[in-house]
Amino acid sequence: MSNHILYSYGFNAKGNVQALSAETIANEIESKNFAWVHLDNSHEKTMSWLRQELDFLDTVVLDALTEESTRPRCEVIGKGVLLILRGANLNKDAKPEDMVSLRIWVDEERMITLQRRSLKAVLDFEKKLLNGQIEGNAGACLAHLVSLLTQRMEPELNRVGEILDELEEQVLEDPAHVLSEQVVDVRKKSILFKKFLLPQQVALDECLETDLDWLNDKSLRLLSESYNRTCRYIEGLDAVRERAQVVRDELASALTEKLNKNMYLLSIVTAIFLPLGFLTGLLGVNVGGMPGAENPHAFYYFCVILVVLVLIQMVMFVKLKWF
Repeated sequence: MSNHILYSYGFNAKGNVQALSAETIANEIESKNFAWVHLDNSHEKTMSWLRQELDFLDTVVLDALTEESTRPRCEVIGKGVLLILRGANLNKDAKPEDMVSLRIWVDEERMITLQRRSLKAVLDFEKKLLNGQIEGNAGACLAHLVSLLTQRMEPELNRVGEILDELEEQVLEDPAHVLSEQVVDVRKKSILFKKFLLPQQVALDECLETDLDWLNDKSLRLLSESYNRTCRYIEGLDAVRERAQVVRDELASALTEKLNKNMYLLSIVTAIFLPLGFLTGLLGVNVGGMPGAENPHAFYYFCVILVVLVLIQMVMFVKLKWF
């Protein structure tokens, strides 16, 4: 298999799936039997292969399939559909919210998909295809691929909510400044997910509105389920953003209250030691006539006076309900 072609499968006349060799792909995607080819969009040969094998497509469509930066969209062109979607980035050491683009061209005879980075949903689709769980037609393949792409997001989106739950518990139990950065990070994740899910919701809605013969009722129901899941994800992300703001406000309030308590404690200590400092400073003046200067027990008497003064202040503060 060529490096730019990652996967290629076709269905024979009996509806059985079979892997396609590099030599037979061109004939299979032009035959009446349905075929799926998955390409590496970062490979230098991909664009030339598309121009050669999909020469019936407009240049604008080919550019849309291969452009570096994309947003989810759906466009009906003739009897086919150009669908650009995003999936959670589940690659090693990657951030799930850094969503991976999947570009799809599908018509009655073929489905061409392209990726720049690996997508677990594509691997899931290949596995189901080989296990005979997907019918060999355009509608079923498109609907299952979109469904798998949508389902793969759910654990990651749920994880965002779980992280926020944990942070909320920590804020209530032991508020700390470091939690503020974590709350902001959760809010940022929800914003990045929604950045692509919102146009993806619109794209799926437009796909459901298409009037194409090869999209049967079963496929439309599966696409509709993916659309409803996406709507639910967006509602959940909106809730996470609002909750994150509430948690951040709670944290700010708790930290302010904690700071006020500390300042209040320092104020009480200062109030207690202020007269003591005045007295010790006054008696520390090195001039003649200081009382008790000749008395060997004067220091101890002075300490007792200071202790009594502190006790009087404490009693006064308690009566004033200062603490």
